[in-house]
Amino acid sequence: MTEKDLLYRVERHVGTITIHRAATRNAITLEAVTLFHAALDQALADVDVRAVCITGAGDKAFCSGADLGSGMQDDAAGRRDRFDSYARLISRLAEFPKPTVARVNGHCLAGGTGFMLACDIVIAKASAQFGTPEVNVGLFPMMIGALIFRNVPRKKAMEMILLGRRLTADQALSMGLVTRVVPDADLDAEVDQVLAELAAKSPIGLKLGKTAFAAAEQMPLTEAVRYLGSQLAVVAATQDAREGIRAFVEKRAPQFKGE
Repeated sequence: MTEKDLLYRVERHVGTITIHRAATRNAITLEAVTLFHAALDQALADVDVRAVCITGAGDKAFCSGADLGSGMQDDAAGRRDRFDSYARLISRLAEFPKPTVARVNGHCLAGGTGFMLACDIVIAKASAQFGTPEVNVGLFPMMIGALIFRNVPRKKAMEMILLGRRLTADQALSMGLVTRVVPDADLDAEVDQVLAELAAKSPIGLKLGKTAFAAAEQMPLTEAVRYLGSQLAVVAATQDAREGIRAFVEKRAPQFKGE
C-alpha cells in the first residue's frame, strides 16, 4: 500500500478523497484507513475546504469493503486493531463537521457501505449495486450495522444483511440507503452541482449545525429541542448569519467568510 492508493486533492473549496485501488475494486486495507484519517485531518484543518467528497477510482466500484487477502489471517489482537481502526473512521466520518458527499461511481459493498452511509449526501450512478455480502463468507456486517439501522427500516435492513444479496441502485434508493440515483453519464455533473451548492453556503453555519445535530441525536425530544434552540442563538450571532440576512434583504448573493 502506498500513498498513491488513496488520493486527496482540493479544488473549488472541495476536498476529494479517492480510494485509488481500482484493480482490487477499491478494497480497503489498514494502511488505507490510516491514510483516510490523514486526509480528513487535512480537510478539517484547511479553511479553504468547505465540503468533502468521498469516491473510488475507476467506474467499476466505489468500495468493495475490506481487502480479505490483507490482514484477515492476523492473530486476534491484530484483527481487533484492524476492526477498531475502521470503526473509528466511519464514526469520525459520520460526525465530520463539514458536509460530506459520497460519489458512488460503482458497486458499493460490505465496508464500503459504511463509508457511503457515513456521508450526509449519497449520489449513485444507476448501474451501481449495493449489498452486505459478509454472511456469504461466514462474517457479519457488524460496525456498519449501526449506520444501516439509522438509515433503513429494520425489516428491510435485516433482509439485506441476512440474505447477503445485491441490490440495484433503485432498490437502494427506495430503502433510503442513497439520496439520489442518476444516469451513469450524469454522475459527475450531479455531484459537481451539489458540491458547488454546499461550498456556497456559510462554512461556520454548516459546521455548527452539523455538530449540534450530532449531539442532539441521542437526546430525549424535549432536551434536544431546547439544546438546538440554544445552538440557533450561537449560529445567529456569527458574521455569516448577519451577512446572510443583509444579503436577503438587499436581494443579492451573500458573501460568506466562515466567521
